[in-house]
Amino acid sequence: MADMGDYSELSGLSARVDNVLYMPSLDAPVHKPHPFVYFISVINESSQTIKITGRKWVVCEHGGDVDGELTVVEGEGVVGQHPLITPMDSFSYNSYHVIARRATVKGTLFGETSEGLRILVKIPDFTMEVPAAGTGKGGEDWV
Repeated sequence: MADMGDYSELSGLSARVDNVLYMPSLDAPVHKPHPFVYFISVINESSQTIKITGRKWVVCEHGGDVDGELTVVEGEGVVGQHPLITPMDSFSYNSYHVIARRATVKGTLFGETSEGLRILVKIPDFTMEVPAAGTGKGGEDWV
């Protein structure tokens, strides 16, 4: 992934976190047993067509023996795609992270306009919090 300094924000391009769900029924490794599914929308209210070319996530886990443990995930496209988002359109997707304990998440999507301008859109920060036992929200999928 290129340096973020090579990219600029584009007026009219935004992202939102539509939902974050704890999904204990999904597979997860023993050392990070808590899977969360998140739903993201990218909204293009600019006058340019946008192609999403990459992503970067920074997941910071809190508490336990390794407070502040960072996991950085970078890659091409988003969910195996390089979506084109035309003016006044949007693109929505979902994916997941697995964690060992409460975590805050920062995300950025990278792309380019039809005119070749390298752009980025910051995804609002969100938290993944494992439900406390006995709340009725542990041990089964919930919204």
